[in-house]
Amino acid sequence: MTEDDVQLLGDILKKRSGLALTADKDYLLESRLAPVARRRGFASLARLVDALRLGRDESLLAEVTEAMTTNESYFFRGPELFEAFRESILPRFFANRGNGHTLRIWSAACSTGQEPYSLAMQLKEIASAAACPTEILATDLSREALEKAKAGLYSQFEVQRGLPIQYLVKYFSQVGPMWRIDPAFRTLITFRHHNLLDHADAMGKFDLILCRNVLIYFDPETKRQVLDNLANQLRPDGMLYLGSYETILGITNRFKPIPGQFGAYAVAA
Repeated sequence: MTEDDVQLLGDILKKRSGLALTADKDYLLESRLAPVARRRGFASLARLVDALRLGRDESLLAEVTEAMTTNESYFFRGPELFEAFRESILPRFFANRGNGHTLRIWSAACSTGQEPYSLAMQLKEIASAAACPTEILATDLSREALEKAKAGLYSQFEVQRGLPIQYLVKYFSQVGPMWRIDPAFRTLITFRHHNLLDHADAMGKFDLILCRNVLIYFDPETKRQVLDNLANQLRPDGMLYLGSYETILGITNRFKPIPGQFGAYAVAA
């Protein structure tokens, strides 16, 4: 591919997903787009780019964007978050919310579902959670990842990554070489297609938003746009959790760090 081809693909990815294709990631183009070219019957990546340059095939644009997005996840990723969720976050919300309040959690960029399912299993383990109705919304840009998440079906390798053995025995059933999570968890979580660049007013307000390990793929301006969108959906006393390598410093003044909670932020006054 020519430099112009790489530039075009980078522009498409940036516009449609916010992801920045840096120079050190050029190698991903061939490995991820070659299968798309084969499925679509193009003789080469160059011919695929020629079709994209016309800009007329929306389904092709969407397929290329999805192929270039990263869908890396595993159960209970970032154990310190789930420890805080169990020991301090949930008790705080339960104490501050009156009877009948629904605790709303948003797992943004949920990938193939391990994060929202981990939250749901943690809730199941806490007896006091039964007294507080809870909704978990899980969103992602990738429709393919969402379909896998909805199915709740994982390989042996995937359930071995972070999932405690007692949870595997308790909440999963084996289906051939795969493991399927209890259907009750799949009904507790609403999976929805959503682009973090878009406003989310229709989703309502949330007590807790998890948007981890996705901002690292954005440039500063896109990070600011995404964080502004998240701030608009967080309740005044709610909490935002970012990934361990992500920060708001120098990006936005809509949030402030929560003392004693690594990676946690509150809406700035």
